[in-house]
Amino acid sequence: MKNVFNLSFYFLLCVAQAVFAEGTIISVQDFGLQPDSRINAVPYVQKALKACSEQPGSTLVFPKGRYDFWADHAVEREYFETNTYDNNPKILAVLLDQMKDVVIDGNGSLFVMHGRMQPFTLDHCENITLRNFTVDWDIPLTAQGVVLQQDDDGMEVKIDSCQYPYIIENNRLVFVCEGSKSECWSIMQFEPDTRFVCYNTGDNIGWTRYYAESIRPGVVRLSDPKGNLKGKFPKAGTLVVLRHSDRDHAGIFVYHSKNTRMEHITLHHTCGLGILSQYSTNVAFEDVHIVPNEAKGRIFSGHDDGFHFMGCSGLLKIENCSWAGLMDDPINIHGTCSRVIEKLSPTTLKCRFMQDMSVGMEWGRSGELVGFIENNTMCTVGTGTLVSFKALDKSDFILEFSEPVPDVVVAGYAVENLTCTADAEIRYNYFGSCRARGLLVSTPGRVVIEDNVFESSGSAILIAGDANAWYESGAVKDVTIRNNEFRYPCNSSVYQFCEAVISIVPEIPSPDVRYPYHRNIRIENNTFHLFDYPTLFARSVDGLTFMQNKLVRDNTYQPYHYRKEGITLEACRNVRIGKNMVEGDVLGRKIKLENMSRRDVKLVGESFFERPSF
Repeated sequence: MKNVFNLSFYFLLCVAQAVFAEGTIISVQDFGLQPDSRINAVPYVQKALKACSEQPGSTLVFPKGRYDFWADHAVEREYFETNTYDNNPKILAVLLDQMKDVVIDGNGSLFVMHGRMQPFTLDHCENITLRNFTVDWDIPLTAQGVVLQQDDDGMEVKIDSCQYPYIIENNRLVFVCEGSKSECWSIMQFEPDTRFVCYNTGDNIGWTRYYAESIRPGVVRLSDPKGNLKGKFPKAGTLVVLRHSDRDHAGIFVYHSKNTRMEHITLHHTCGLGILSQYSTNVAFEDVHIVPNEAKGRIFSGHDDGFHFMGCSGLLKIENCSWAGLMDDPINIHGTCSRVIEKLSPTTLKCRFMQDMSVGMEWGRSGELVGFIENNTMCTVGTGTLVSFKALDKSDFILEFSEPVPDVVVAGYAVENLTCTADAEIRYNYFGSCRARGLLVSTPGRVVIEDNVFESSGSAILIAGDANAWYESGAVKDVTIRNNEFRYPCNSSVYQFCEAVISIVPEIPSPDVRYPYHRNIRIENNTFHLFDYPTLFARSVDGLTFMQNKLVRDNTYQPYHYRKEGITLEACRNVRIGKNMVEGDVLGRKIKLENMSRRDVKLVGESFFERPSF
């Protein structure tokens, strides 16, 4: 009897601890919202969130089922989201505004969006957890079809007009979504069996002038009247993603928030970037996936990037996640450089956002550390502490500093926010075949990339940074790339910056070995399945290691890349290459050096790569 009492007491104690850990449980059913009702969930969720805001520590639960979200009753708010077009106001399906200590638990529910909208927005929140739900659209903002036949001048494409309603308007293919319509402006090609981006196709069919005509219901012929694509149209059976619409809403937007966690979430589609974290601290992902809805036969997922981070700090932790069918990079971590337009006083600079998808952002705050960059060499010539940021308009702003700006800083230089930088741990993830690259990382924090699988269409990993084109800042200082597997699709199409499977390509007009941009990059104990020559390209790195990697020849594709060296090094120093293992007749034994000398490279017990040449 005593044992039974003890077990009962222990059970009650566990229940009490669970309730205490979760706090108050609030259900959307308490406010009249039933699963699978197909009514607009927006006003009901707003009431439920208000109740959560009054009870910190609460959990908002959705009984498992389908919930639909329309723009009616949704909050409309102006946000300037990085790498996103300034189409404002944004339409917010679920808004958490200045909330703390709240869990949203979908219990495996499906959240279906209608039209152009942002499913979740976290604005100045703290300790928020999102978990256990899937997001999708019945009528997405991207379309697809299958090629029925092709010739030198065009192709016939079969389109499911129920999922992807369309019209032919002025000889253009126009997709009609809920509340909007937009022209097709680019086409991606996917293999029907593997669902990989077709070998050596990339952005081959991106054009603005084409001729569309209806052959019969659900079948459209697309042709190129100018003949620029003669012979390049995909063969019958190829699956094609028909890209249309702008990137104007993120799937989940985390803005000026702290300690955000997402777990057991699937995004099948978004209107723009997948999960965008901007000026936020400590963001963690566990078992989060941005992948196609295979049940609907789709091969595409997000409209653009998967996880995108700009100006974040603290730790970005990404584990057991996956991406496939994206129309841009699965992960992109960076800051934003801006150009100096005029020095107004010894302590004041007028600056400008140089990218149209950066305008309007709040670039900095009082007390933050700013670096001053000479844009030709990308050398940081000094730092300053910010006193104030004042926007003049969406593009131009004034920065005031506590001390005089270095005399050498003049118009044409760039500024970089050095406070808003993050560490990153990226483990146990699957980077599937998407348009463009796999993982883009530009942050001076500590970065660990390990135990991942890459099947990227372009470069698997890109370490960039620039103040001349994209203005995405972040010279790396401590990067470890180890125990990853780079499989055969990697770098099977060339996009921007795809110089090798791993590309370290800061945009430096005049790289100088005396002024390295990146530092301390270690590439160790990885397995590369290589069908082509280029494995590693590195520009302007001090302290680069390529050691104890396994290189395996793969014959799935024929070599095509314009680079015929395995490793290319430009303006690097303190490079160590050695003890790499080879299986099969791997290509790319040569090491090519540019703007540097042989003494900058040390081979340590290396039997595959040959001594560097010029």
